[in-house]
Amino acid sequence: MTTPVAVIVDAAAYAQAVEDAVKASAAYYTGGTSPMDDDTYDRLVRAVAAYEADHPDQVLPDSPTGKVAGGAVEGDVPHTVAMLSLDNVFSPEEFTAWTASLARRVGHDVERFGVEPKLDGLAVAARYRDGRLDRLITRGDGTAGEDVSHAIGTVEGLPEVLAEPVTVEVRGEVLMTTAQFEHANEVRTAHGGQPFANPRGASAGTLRARDRAYTVPMTFFGYGLLPLPDTEAGLAGRLRDLSHSELMDHAAALGVNTTAGTAVPGTTAGSAEEVLARVQEIAGLRATLPFGIDGIVVKADLAADQQAAGSGSRAPRWAIAYKLPAVEKITRLVGVEWNVGRTGIIAPRAVLEPVVIDGATITYATLHNPADITRRDLRLGDHVMVHRAGDVIPRIEAPVAHLRTGAEQPIVFPEVCPRCGSDIDTGEQRWRCANGRNCHLVASLSYAAGRDQLDIEGLGHTRVVQLVEAGLVTDLAELFTLTREQLLGLERMGATSTDNLLAALDTARGRPLSRVLCALGVRGTGRSMSRRIARHFATMDHVRAADAAAMQQVDGIGTEKAPSIVAELAELAPLIDKLVAAGVNMTEPGATPPRAEPEDDAEGAAQGPQQGQESAAGPAGSTAPAGAPDAAEAAGSGSAGGPLAGMTVVVTGAMTGALEKLSRNEMNELIERAGGRSSSSVSKRTALVVAGEGAGSKRAKAETLGVRLATPDEFAALVAGHLA
Repeated sequence: MTTPVAVIVDAAAYAQAVEDAVKASAAYYTGGTSPMDDDTYDRLVRAVAAYEADHPDQVLPDSPTGKVAGGAVEGDVPHTVAMLSLDNVFSPEEFTAWTASLARRVGHDVERFGVEPKLDGLAVAARYRDGRLDRLITRGDGTAGEDVSHAIGTVEGLPEVLAEPVTVEVRGEVLMTTAQFEHANEVRTAHGGQPFANPRGASAGTLRARDRAYTVPMTFFGYGLLPLPDTEAGLAGRLRDLSHSELMDHAAALGVNTTAGTAVPGTTAGSAEEVLARVQEIAGLRATLPFGIDGIVVKADLAADQQAAGSGSRAPRWAIAYKLPAVEKITRLVGVEWNVGRTGIIAPRAVLEPVVIDGATITYATLHNPADITRRDLRLGDHVMVHRAGDVIPRIEAPVAHLRTGAEQPIVFPEVCPRCGSDIDTGEQRWRCANGRNCHLVASLSYAAGRDQLDIEGLGHTRVVQLVEAGLVTDLAELFTLTREQLLGLERMGATSTDNLLAALDTARGRPLSRVLCALGVRGTGRSMSRRIARHFATMDHVRAADAAAMQQVDGIGTEKAPSIVAELAELAPLIDKLVAAGVNMTEPGATPPRAEPEDDAEGAAQGPQQGQESAAGPAGSTAPAGAPDAAEAAGSGSAGGPLAGMTVVVTGAMTGALEKLSRNEMNELIERAGGRSSSSVSKRTALVVAGEGAGSKRAKAETLGVRLATPDEFAALVAGHLA
């Protein structure tokens, strides 16, 4: 969909729009402190261009149209070849029109296009002399830029020495990855500065900053390679004749970072249709990328086509930026709500002035925890940069501090639990009600009764409220001690519904340990982790006996999470005892407990090398090292010989056929019964992606990485022997 364009009605409004755009552009390109988000700026500039097209006699000399960087910045280091901006398209129709225009310019349909992500950073030129990085220059006004060579050595992916001693200029984008941005704000606020509003602004401000008391890393991605005036003649000629894709291969061979190693590498396409398909693939992966992109750059790949098309004063005619819908907007923080979760966690939530981002109206955003609010120095009334990509929960990046008026107010933290009035445990970053799960007992029990936990049919939210308000249930275990007489005494509980609920509770008693662990809602675990813990330890007794070191033997549990899980299980001990007394199953079918550690380590050490090797291999009757998983666990499931043995499997989209009625949790259980390991994200380690109807970014990433794909029917056939 084409981005809506505002209408400028008269010359006065046009002059104001030009002034606003130039000011915003200057702030954007110099320090990353623009009063506008990208989408607002794009719409303003398009409105200016539309007015100028209708009133060519009124065009102001300061107009940002037709100028590099909106005409707002200058530099003092001349570029040997103009460093231009890119024109934009916003829809398939506009892109197709551009390709037709390009074909007319070069005299034939373009044979091949280069397609790569449009990275959201700051364009720079890196000059190498005899293979050594000599100078780093910003784009500036396209003809000259600012010398930022003081940043050499702080930009990852931009080597100080190339693999060959050549004299060349590498052009590319300096940006901050998501992790680098978070680190930069931690360092910046620790030194008393205001946090950056977004990664792009952080990159621009950091690259140009001099004499700071601290440095933070940034990342470079190359998108161009060209000769300098003193480049050896033979090399210069070769560089001018290489296609864009060949230049990127050569840059990578020299040691320069490119998108080749990312989930969205630069590729080539033979037609406009192939380009648009690749645009959709990259757009689908956008939310999963560790860096920001705001579009896709499409170029005529062949040098001859580029030379035939030529360039204008602002942009090359052989390249275009296909802009994606904005995922960041500026709005106001008007309030903070403090909500209590089922485990007693007190979570702040931002209330925003409604803003449309990527097609959705956003009124709330996550704030993580009180420490995060303090670190970001958020205040009520602040203009804030809100980020949303795809289905990702909206988050506040930071306040736009330069827009503060002085009327902003501090955010007041609660002194007692906002739900029950009890004390608050502030010992960790995430605050918690002193009553823990009992603070929000209804939410805790409703979660435990859910389909992916104990799956207690007939025990919905309304029934849980009724039981709690009647005083019949004060914890999870008491559900299993309910009597027929107690239930019949409740309003709207007849004999049939009572007997059905009692039968469902009796069925729930026999659920596997993994379901029981998940129902307990141990902080730091979820459905997948509960399954791994259950399959590793096999019984609740073994789980409860595990210390932090033993807990770390479970795949995915590290040094920070292990002590927390152990402490949480100790806290839950009285409830677990009550569940055992109520007859709830505490074992995992098909799982084998970890083998006990030999009592005499010295005796084990005295055994011969051959015997020690045999033990490590694990033959029948041998003793495995302490805490070592059995063969099934090593394969990621309870079935070492299953059809998915050793495979990491991702499920995406809607399942059909034999799998149609399975929840995502049940699909993951099926994967593990068949010997595999379920995962929620696609990576190079993924062995198989089950792609159902409506599969989007995960399918696209699998195709990009060359991961095997299967339809629901194909997968059902593969694991037929393990379907319940």
